[in-house]
Amino acid sequence: MEEGDIQAQTRDLLGSLEGTMAGAGTDKSHLLMVQVYLTNMARDYDGFNAVWEAWLPEGTAPSRACVEAKGLAKPGWKVELVVTAAVNQTLLA
Repeated sequence: MEEGDIQAQTRDLLGSLEGTMAGAGTDKSHLLMVQVYLTNMARDYDGFNAVWEAWLPEGTAPSRACVEAKGLAKPGWKVELVVTAAVNQTLLA
């Protein structure tokens, strides 16, 4: 999503991520590490965190790094993620 504020973009991105993880046999409770890239840390950090914290199951927050990036893959993007997750064997069965 290239439009919307940081919260709208984050909700869209996390929804897409859930589908990708399901296709790979895992889910958000199995995240191990997340790298968060924001184009404006001062403006968007709190808004990103509000959506992020509501999305994660309680007690499953992975290690995380959050950095400001001058530009992302598409000009309108405000947030981009790189995730590492464990595979949940029961989801593969």
